[in-house]
Amino acid sequence: MSKNLHPRNRNLAPYDLQALTKCLPELAAYIRNKPGGGKTLDFSHPGAVKRLNQALMDHHYGISSWEFPNGNLCPAIPGRADALHTIADLISKENRGHIPKGPQIVGLDIGTGASLVYPLIGTVEYGWSFIGTDVAPASISSAQRILAANPHAARHITCRLQSHSTSIFKNIIQAGEFIDFTLCNPPFHDSLEAAQAAARRKLRHVEKRKPQGNLTLNFAGIEAELIYPGGEVAFILKMIEESIQWSRQVFWFTSLVAQADHIPSLLAALQQAGATKIEELPLATGNKSSRILAWTFLDTKARKIWQEARWQRRSSKLK
Repeated sequence: MSKNLHPRNRNLAPYDLQALTKCLPELAAYIRNKPGGGKTLDFSHPGAVKRLNQALMDHHYGISSWEFPNGNLCPAIPGRADALHTIADLISKENRGHIPKGPQIVGLDIGTGASLVYPLIGTVEYGWSFIGTDVAPASISSAQRILAANPHAARHITCRLQSHSTSIFKNIIQAGEFIDFTLCNPPFHDSLEAAQAAARRKLRHVEKRKPQGNLTLNFAGIEAELIYPGGEVAFILKMIEESIQWSRQVFWFTSLVAQADHIPSLLAALQQAGATKIEELPLATGNKSSRILAWTFLDTKARKIWQEARWQRRSSKLK
């Protein structure tokens, strides 16, 4: 995994199971001996994945009590961190090669989930402020419990419930509010059946690598996290459509795109919407390749004013 991670990613080194177990003693229950010597984790057990990522959040980012319901999606920390570092590089390209840090930089996390993972890592890494949104009240409640347990991170993170399940930015971005970037890990599947089929394919892959023992289907993720009518491409097309309305209040709109064959239709939609600049940024974690699609409606002059006003804190005013 580490060979493909961003050079600033704290997860570059192989897992230090001793240090991780010190952070989270419960992880020890999933450590197994390798046939050739050494230790590894029993990734066939659904609990191992969650405990590993909990330990990583504590060990690398100082986020303790990162607890959320087992039914919710458990994000892989190295990949989530990579996405944030990639967005930081994207911003730096419009800021003379410098990554702006501090709470004046605001990120909007669409579908933050019960784990609030992007805001937590982004606040620790860059000192940014975040707004985390979700359509599920239970996920917002879980995120707020995590913030209560980590007051050092909570200072610059707020949670907002999206009360209209068909909206993305509407009812979330407020009048006069400026957002430096949005990010989103959209629902991949268009139906429960498609999500279950994907989980079975993943299970067969695990069984091929490690056939011994009884494997449990790890199908973590509530419906809102996994499923959207029309799948990933329909969700991002909706995001593009809505983003036009907030074109002067947001610098970069971004979203992960899992399927490369969705890119052509998304690019066509962005060009039709009038995006002035579009970036496709590669992501690779282990054997999995993905990408971030980013777009802005600001022209060169407006981007310069934004840069000076918010990233360099000069006297220029945004309107």
